[in-house]
Amino acid sequence: MKAIVQRVSEARVIIDGMITSEIGHGLVVLIAFSSTDNDEISKWMCHKLVNLRIFPDEENKMNKSLLDINGSILIISNFTLYGDAGKGFRPSFVKAAHPELAEPLYNSMIQFLKNNNPVNVASGVFGAMMDISLINNGPVTII
Repeated sequence: MKAIVQRVSEARVIIDGMITSEIGHGLVVLIAFSSTDNDEISKWMCHKLVNLRIFPDEENKMNKSLLDINGSILIISNFTLYGDAGKGFRPSFVKAAHPELAEPLYNSMIQFLKNNNPVNVASGVFGAMMDISLINNGPVTII
């Protein structure tokens, strides 16, 4: 599993010109799955995301988590994180999980976050062509 985590002031997902998801202060997470990923790894990542201390405290130090600030999280599937452009000019995606594995993992991750955390959870649409708009706050980006 690979994740790009961005601290944001706001973010939205637009599909076919319509806003389908949006959040205020929180995290945007681009997530990709490999063929070796499973629900246990997905749950570990969910725990990591909501507890990751990348929000400023009173002294402007990164000491607070999504839970501490009562923020939101926007999860977006992005298999291209597994793109390997080491050879040639066209990336290879052989390490990315096939949709038959990735989509259930993505959906269960969203459901796990919703069922086990008091934060607002929004998501993209698996496999859709999406326009992602965000304001990266900081900027803070963690891989």
